[in-house]
Amino acid sequence: MNEAITVRGVQKSFTDLHVLRGVDFTVERGSIFALLGSNGAGKTTLVRILSTLSRADAGGATVNGFDVAARPLDVRRSISLTGQFAAVDEILTGRENLVLVGKLRHLPDPGAAADALLARFRLTDAAARRAGTYSGGMRRRLDIAMSLVGDPEVIYLDEPTTGLDPEARIEVWNVVKELADSGRTVLLTTQYLDEAEHLADRIAILHEGRIIANGTLEELKQLLPAATVEYVEKQPTLEEIFLSLVGPSTGSGTQGSVAEPVEAPHREDAA
Repeated sequence: MNEAITVRGVQKSFTDLHVLRGVDFTVERGSIFALLGSNGAGKTTLVRILSTLSRADAGGATVNGFDVAARPLDVRRSISLTGQFAAVDEILTGRENLVLVGKLRHLPDPGAAADALLARFRLTDAAARRAGTYSGGMRRRLDIAMSLVGDPEVIYLDEPTTGLDPEARIEVWNVVKELADSGRTVLLTTQYLDEAEHLADRIAILHEGRIIANGTLEELKQLLPAATVEYVEKQPTLEEIFLSLVGPSTGSGTQGSVAEPVEAPHREDAA
């Protein structure tokens, strides 16, 4: 079976508020599927249903071949969920957070699993530090590492870069790409268009409780009129300027060397 997630006609209301109005989509195994929508579109509600934390009023869904309503325990064994805010224990060290989750998952050697994940997410040097001292990007990497304890096949990332600075966002993007490259299926919810554009194999746009578009980036571009050719002066984005000045992230929580000031490029009048 090539489909890791199937959603068919899912509806959900809270009293008079209709949050989901018949949502349909499928997610192929080993792919990154971005669910794009503004705040209040119903993204988190849908993730809660797919995580068995909430029940749909109508319709149904399967995850890894298991019906989310009829076989919730099998679904939970197949998934991990990383919410909008890091769920790490700030008093514990990074390693202790991972070992704790390993024990809760009843792993035979939680320490070895913790060490492997620390190395994979470039946190070994900070393993003995309290998580409360981590930067935002490190904390988010630890949070995702904790969700991978037990080797789940399907990963839900619910707006994982909310509140992160540009460097930390790129760190998380790299982690998401690595997860998909390792064969995991990633369902990513986001309100950032550039995030979906950079990461996703397919993108679905959720608006007012319905999927109004679903396809690859190229397929979605074809929904608009053909592009016209214009000659414009290429200017660097603010993100490119920022990363050029601060240098690449070391991934260890320490700042890199201070970049030398650069002179703004001379602008010539366009022809």
